[in-house]
Amino acid sequence: MPTSALALTDLPTANLDNLRQALLDLLCEVAYKEGDFTLSSGKKSDYYINGKQVTLHAEGGLMVARLLLNMLPAGTVGVGGLTLGADPMVSAISVVGAYENQPVTPLIIRKEAKGHGTRAYIEGPTLPEGSVIAIIEDVVTTGASALKAVERLRDAGYVVNDIFALVDRQQGGEELYAKEGLNFKPIFTIEEVKTNWRAQN
Repeated sequence: MPTSALALTDLPTANLDNLRQALLDLLCEVAYKEGDFTLSSGKKSDYYINGKQVTLHAEGGLMVARLLLNMLPAGTVGVGGLTLGADPMVSAISVVGAYENQPVTPLIIRKEAKGHGTRAYIEGPTLPEGSVIAIIEDVVTTGASALKAVERLRDAGYVVNDIFALVDRQQGGEELYAKEGLNFKPIFTIEEVKTNWRAQN
């Protein structure tokens, strides 16, 4: 299993700048590849990034959660995102938040309504109407999937103003969010990832 530059025992308390660099190194090691790829949209790309290789990695999940927890605006009650990319991230943020006495409720938004029972779009504890929820994504390209999560949460009576991501591919997501009046902040841009990967290779 790949390891970051920091020892596992250091991750819960490491300086956030050191943690960020260790996460970037891990991301370049396990999630980023250069070559000839066809994306789910059908578009061609000279690189591919699989965020789940980091967010489902024990050390990666912890580092992502600590960094994103620190980025949440004051008053944030919960974190949510569209399944599947956001699932490990919102869960990790919730667990780390409990350890750091900064509790946040994790919510998972289905792509389609549940086919039985309550037919709900949102999985997780029901929060009071007006609760502030931040959207979490692994990799943002056009930004469309996060907007679905925003709509579902707003329809449920929650307040959503912010979107956070592991990586911004810088292919229109930030501009789309700005048009919708949403604040957007990634941990990394794709240019940072490329620069670090090339330095490593």
